[in-house]
Amino acid sequence: MLAAGASTRLGRPKQLLDLGGQPVIAHVVERALAASLDEVLVVTGGAAGAVEEALSAYPVRIVPNPAYREGQSTSLIAGLDALADRAVDGVVVLLGDQPGVDSADIAALVERRRETHAPVVMTAYGRQRSHPLLFGRELFPELMAVRGDRGGRDVIRAHAPDVATVASVFAEPPLDIDTEEAYRALVAMWPSGGESISP
Repeated sequence: MLAAGASTRLGRPKQLLDLGGQPVIAHVVERALAASLDEVLVVTGGAAGAVEEALSAYPVRIVPNPAYREGQSTSLIAGLDALADRAVDGVVVLLGDQPGVDSADIAALVERRRETHAPVVMTAYGRQRSHPLLFGRELFPELMAVRGDRGGRDVIRAHAPDVATVASVFAEPPLDIDTEEAYRALVAMWPSGGESISP
């Protein structure tokens, strides 16, 4: 889970914004844990101490990324580095500011990887492909070579013919939080029970 951003556009740590009585990042973690992944890693950077404290009650592994200001690629690399000694078949990439992500979508990525052995599995919202997504272990060397604020987009493009998809339970990707307006919109539509919502 990539949660190291400095939230420069918002001006305050979006991972820690209150949503239904708990931090945004806690909602994402709960969705990930409910998907029964083997392990949940949270890569931190900006507001690292506060994020770690907010997640102290959850069974996740915190992975500090001191180079987070150099772009999203550094967080992805930090997460992969933390798995270097593990026999993993792939990684699911989640964004720490998308609290509406659905556990069923996360679990479906893993199942599709097992079925197809596709190097990339993405969530499809109608015709749009987006997060969450999965990278197979065979792509780790390419991901480790990415630099700047690129994430895995170039790697996905390089393997476009082999990308598999799973249909989301929702018609649109979960909302992320980049501006105050986006945050207010998310708060307005968030149900009091905290269940997943359609964007």
